[in-house]
Amino acid sequence: MKALALAIFAVIVGITLLITYWAARRTKTVESFYAADSGLTPLQNGFALAGDWMSAAAFLGFTGLAALYGMDGTLYAVGALVAFLPILLLVAEPLRNTGRYTLGDVIAFRMRRPSARLGAVLGTIVVSLAYLIPQMAGGGALIKLLLGIPYGVSVAIVGLGMIVYVTFGGMIATTWVQIVKAVLLLGTAVILVVLILARFDFNPLNVLAAMEARYGEQILAPGNYLKNPLDQLSLGLSFVLGTAGLPHVMTRFYTVPDARAARRSVIWVMFLAGAFFLVTTLIGFVSAVLVGQDAIRAADRGGNLALPLLAQYLGGGPDSIGGQAFLAFVAAVAFATILAVVAGLTLSTSGAIAHDIYVNVIRRGQVSEADQVRVARRATIGVGLAAVLLGLLAQGVNVAVLVILAISIAASANFPVIVLSLFWRRFNTAGVIGGMATGLISSVALALLGPAFLGPAAVFPIVNPAILSMPLGFLGAVLCAFIGKREPDADAHFDAVLFQAHTGRAPA
Repeated sequence: MKALALAIFAVIVGITLLITYWAARRTKTVESFYAADSGLTPLQNGFALAGDWMSAAAFLGFTGLAALYGMDGTLYAVGALVAFLPILLLVAEPLRNTGRYTLGDVIAFRMRRPSARLGAVLGTIVVSLAYLIPQMAGGGALIKLLLGIPYGVSVAIVGLGMIVYVTFGGMIATTWVQIVKAVLLLGTAVILVVLILARFDFNPLNVLAAMEARYGEQILAPGNYLKNPLDQLSLGLSFVLGTAGLPHVMTRFYTVPDARAARRSVIWVMFLAGAFFLVTTLIGFVSAVLVGQDAIRAADRGGNLALPLLAQYLGGGPDSIGGQAFLAFVAAVAFATILAVVAGLTLSTSGAIAHDIYVNVIRRGQVSEADQVRVARRATIGVGLAAVLLGLLAQGVNVAVLVILAISIAASANFPVIVLSLFWRRFNTAGVIGGMATGLISSVALALLGPAFLGPAAVFPIVNPAILSMPLGFLGAVLCAFIGKREPDADAHFDAVLFQAHTGRAPA
């Protein structure tokens, strides 16, 4: 049976490697490596964005939280539904019109100083690495379950796959792997929902009744995981504003030809990802009813394997061919999901290192295209190794919790700087550095002092620190902007930036 599982797993992973080989033959320039030559259609980029957002950390983590904590887990899934509204209304078009490859381009377009670009690079690297950790942990847990190999070896396999995808295929390979895995993921969700509803007379209310009958009415009430009412507000802030600060999501808008295509991409991802996250609560509840919370915790104490265990149960159980086959299929799809997401994260991180630091700060733009691509590929290897080391430290932590912490950091550090750079005339380089530093330090420190890491001994009582760290990020940016000197020709330059941000054309 393990041979059957391995065969299914190998087929799906093999498809993604073929895509990488095809893309590698087309990735020769900097534009193709970072932005897929800006040639994607809104539908293609919408599916790729959905692939970015429907990460395995969300796929596995949200269902695990719903299975173990009931209604509190549902709040994580519901938040994802509204995450792209601020992007659609505020930042998608200006980012597409003022940047080229990275978030650092947007900041540098306004400030024109190396120190401002370095501030943006710091935010990109910290947020991307924080987001990489849960993806690596989820991949390690999956392969361990499927193949029975040690967690550390599993994480190393994920890291190797990520390095191969990005180093050879760049954004083209990353995009098409994300599109394929988004289709597979949505198809898997449909199959699971049909099988689930067939067991409950096609009535979702019967699932809620079964959940309450097994675990009591408290499982459907708030407070099982998010003990502090402010946690729910902070979670909402993290989702609604933090997504607009995720580098691997924002750089996707450079893969389309214009701002109109960027906006249409967001509309597509809202429908695709929204439909997907609607069913994660149902899957989590049914996992708790059919598999049981004890069995889920025994497999992984963070609950990350609730969905694969449910697939195994629905296929006939762990000792049946159907159970092993369905588990292998779901695990392979989730693994492809992880590889696609970590590839996007690695690409945005290596892009910040190679394009922002090496090309624009160290060499001041005096670099050949071949040299730029070579440095980016070397940076990819370094980021991959760092991700493996960090993934080894995350064993047993619910990956959805780590994802939201990463989004909280993005909401606190990147989002204030992006918004103020685009829309505030008085903003300057000092504001970029001050806002980025304040947001990063406060969000990371509060997260480490909170219940997610210290449990009952937490010093800071809220799991998601955005409710405090995001205002601190804005405050640091505003105060430092007033303290620092204004940029030369600040008013004229801001008018030019504002014009290009909303029209896509450089002023005459």
